[in-house]
Amino acid sequence: MKTIVFFNNKGGVGKTSLVYHLAWMYAALGLSVVAVDLDPQSNLTSMFLDEDRLGELVPENKHDNTIYGAVQPLFEGTSDIASPHIENIPHIENIDINLGLILGDLAMSASEDELTSQWPACLDKKPRAFRVISALWRAVKLAVDEQKAQIALIDVGPNLGALNRASLIAAQNVVIPLAPDLYSLQGLRNLGPTLKRWREEWKDRRIRNPVPDLELPTGEMEPVGYVIMQHAVREDRPVKAYERWIKRIPEVYREVVVEKDSEEKSYELATLKHYRSLMALAQEARKPMFLLTAADGAIGGHAKAVRDCYDDFHKLASTIASKCGVEIK
Repeated sequence: MKTIVFFNNKGGVGKTSLVYHLAWMYAALGLSVVAVDLDPQSNLTSMFLDEDRLGELVPENKHDNTIYGAVQPLFEGTSDIASPHIENIPHIENIDINLGLILGDLAMSASEDELTSQWPACLDKKPRAFRVISALWRAVKLAVDEQKAQIALIDVGPNLGALNRASLIAAQNVVIPLAPDLYSLQGLRNLGPTLKRWREEWKDRRIRNPVPDLELPTGEMEPVGYVIMQHAVREDRPVKAYERWIKRIPEVYREVVVEKDSEEKSYELATLKHYRSLMALAQEARKPMFLLTAADGAIGGHAKAVRDCYDDFHKLASTIASKCGVEIK
């Protein structure tokens, strides 16, 4: 399987919307996809599912159908992980898709202490420590195997805590969504060194695994590049207030994220418009912006925006797939 996490320790950059639309785009392009919500706020889950369906799947104080339900037996010490529930997302119009969702859960925030305490225990070759730290990756792998998925897209919260560390260990590749502002650059300066440290620390721990039949993630966390999100535009050009930040991003990214000299001339994967005019329509229709139709209110200028949005996400999905070694037919 190919696992890609979308990560920025600064919130409000459009990360969850990016994961949602790329999951739909890959599915529309014929890939089998699993979208994984590892953010306790569960915004990705809310984008995919309406309140009625959420109420059916997640009754009060029940976690059977969420990611927490999959890891709960291990975290509570009763057994190892369980197979996660995969919510199959219905087809839209005439588009045949294979798209599954692992639901997020606020209860995952309670796992921080356990994940924190088991991290140093790996150095002491404690079997339980390796089971706990690898639990999220193993749950995702079970879902991917069941779905026969070619790609898993993982959404995580905006922080550098133990839950996100375990989530990043589950990732082969990392895409960093950025806003063109001061705080995104500051966040990037924190994120880059943290990725490097987590990668090296897991490498050191992984070779100490005392359980021969316990499969562990390799934890490459290989940065793919960054996506500039939600910039203000006027006549299709970023306003001047944002231009200076956009110009600074490549230098900062290369300085703090790229580990070695590379022949890559640019790590920018895309600069995406906000598409404010489409977002409200998409939320009402409960579908991605690029699949809106006239029946959803996408007429006139909105219809052109839908086509532009499709082209933008198709190009971005193809770029990420190429860099991650995923073949799109």
